[in-house]
Amino acid sequence: MRSAPAVQGQARCSALKRVRVLVANRPRLMRELVLATIADQPDIEVVGEVIEESHLTEIVEEVQPDALILTLDNPEEHSALCGFLLGRFPRMRILALAPERNQGIYYWAVVDIHAKKLESSEATLLRALRASPPLRGDLAV
Repeated sequence: MRSAPAVQGQARCSALKRVRVLVANRPRLMRELVLATIADQPDIEVVGEVIEESHLTEIVEEVQPDALILTLDNPEEHSALCGFLLGRFPRMRILALAPERNQGIYYWAVVDIHAKKLESSEATLLRALRASPPLRGDLAV
């Protein structure tokens, strides 16, 4: 009798649209914490890790993720890197984390690049990955 719910649960998970995530956090411990946070989420698929930041654009081009999680030294400033990436890959979303400040910023592009401060928590990170960027207005996270 226990096998039926497991099969139903698997069918429900396969029906979910999976969010394809590329993780490019430094230092390694931060990257491992992010990976551990999203590892057990059935609707989130890690499509790669970027160890060397110099390879970031090349790997984004190759794997075409829905979302990129990276570390920025100062996420409050509009990052030139995020602007460049969203200019080339406008459908991608970026979660920029600043562990030393205990905060993150969610970047997305429609025509202009937008950003919203996020509470630094596991729940907020997961909601931001699952959220669809609005065409106009504010992101509901």
